[in-house]
This record gives sequence, structure tokens and C-alpha cells, in this order.
Amino acid sequence: MPISLEDKLVVAISSRALFDFEEENHVYEEGNLRAYEALQRARLNVPAKPGVAFPLIRKLLALNTGEHRVEVVILSRSDPISGLRAFSSCRAHGLTVERGVFTRGRPPFAYLKPLNASLFLSANQDDVRDALAAGFPAARVLPQSAKVAGKYPDEIRIAFDGDAVLFSDEAERVFQKDGLRAFVGHEIDNKDLPLADGPLKPLLGALHRLQKLADEASPMRIRTALVTARSAPAHERAIRTLMAWNIEIDEAMFLGGLDKGAFLREFEPDFFFDDQISHCESARGVTATGHVMSGIVNAPTP
Repeated sequence: MPISLEDKLVVAISSRALFDFEEENHVYEEGNLRAYEALQRARLNVPAKPGVAFPLIRKLLALNTGEHRVEVVILSRSDPISGLRAFSSCRAHGLTVERGVFTRGRPPFAYLKPLNASLFLSANQDDVRDALAAGFPAARVLPQSAKVAGKYPDEIRIAFDGDAVLFSDEAERVFQKDGLRAFVGHEIDNKDLPLADGPLKPLLGALHRLQKLADEASPMRIRTALVTARSAPAHERAIRTLMAWNIEIDEAMFLGGLDKGAFLREFEPDFFFDDQISHCESARGVTATGHVMSGIVNAPTP
């Protein structure tokens, strides 16, 4: 009987998001693919240092004590021989990662469908845009983000922005077109109408299912937070949308435009997702951050 990933939380991640390959990537971006591959070959026996998403991946894999519920797959533009270094680095750091796809420069996002991925993390903005455009949950990892995942060794903490991340950008479009007053009126008028799914709603749903499966013997807990610029009365539609999805979230912060970084510093998430680069820049000094390059604020400038 074929092996299936249908019942797993599948995280596809580029080797650069998982490990610190910034020096190697600099050579790659200079356009010298042969020099990049030669550098990786010369370092095949040198374990790479952990990258921005490494602490989150390590915690997610810890959920596999007992039942196998999380699958991590390396999905990379690197060549297959360079992939050897990624796998050997996983072994050196004690990460149980068994699957990988290496495309030697070709965009890899098409493989997200057969992987049934709940999340794609990459430092390559083109790959993230392509994945989001094709309907897959994805975020661009900001390589210089802080790493704080060691503070809660028995708990996975993930924070999400709302509009254009968990929810569609419907309300954000109203705000961008007609301003705050129109946005608030729109949300009051539609408070009982759930917002459409945003790009990371499948990830939140998968985390919620894992929360429900956890028992007292589980070595790892999951805690989620909504961190949004919404404030009352626009908060109601966000909460009612989560209720309609039958998804519970542990904390909700309706900040009304306050800087998110200070609040993330108190929540101390392992990872934060936002669609607006200004919020990502505020957050990256506090925690590992992913830019969800979706919605009207990320639309190409004409």
C-alpha cells in the first residue's frame, strides 16, 4: 500500500530557510552556479549552522513522539549533490528529515501539490510568490530574523496576522481604497458574514487539529495567537470568522495600529507571519518572521 501524507502536517522548507547558507547563497546570486555547487561540495562534511526556521522545525518534529503527525520535506533550488549537505546537516543536528526535492535552479513550488503541503517556507521571494499564486500556504523567511524558540522548550508558539494572512484581503482592500472609516463600517455591516480563507488558514487548521490530538503525555504543546491591527468594533468579524471555521485560537491582540513588535516580545512566538513588510521589519528583531506576500498591499506596482 502506498505511503500517504494526507493525514500529516507537511512543512516544505528550502535548505536556506532551514540552515544558514547565506554565504553560499551570495555566491549563487552572483550568477555563478558552478562556483556555488563547488563550494557546497567542498563543504559536504561541514554541518551547516541552524537557519531562521530551524528552531521551529525542531519543535514541530518533536510532535512525532508516539504517532508520526508532522512531515518535514526539504524543497530546494539546490542541485542534488548540494542536497547531500542539507541532509547530512539534518543528521548532525538530530533532525529526522527523510524526504527532499532538489531542482537545480528550477522553481520548485509545483511539488507542493503532491506533497500536500500545509506550509512552504523559503527565503526566495519568487518561489514564495509563485506558491501563493498557485494557492499554497507560503511565506518568505527573513534571513536576519531573531531566534527565540529555545525559551519554551515544551511549547510551540506561532503568531499570525489576520487580513491577507489567515483571512482574505477583502477588508484590507476597502481600507486601502476608502480609508479607516469605510473599513470599520464595512466590517460592522458584515460582522455576521465570515471572511473568506486567507493563504495561511490551512496551516492554522492543521495546528488546531494537532492541538486537539495532543494528550497529557505529549512532550510538546501548541499555542497560537492572532496579532492584528484591527480594533473594536472591527474585531468582531475576525472572531466570528474563526468561530465559523470551528477553529480556536489561544490569544488575540487587537492593536489598532500599535507597533506589533512590542507585543510579540511579550508573547515570544517561535514564528510570526504577516503580509505587510513594515510589520515584518518590526517583528524580525524579536522573533523568526515570515512575509506572506499576498493581498493588495503586495500587489505589483503598475
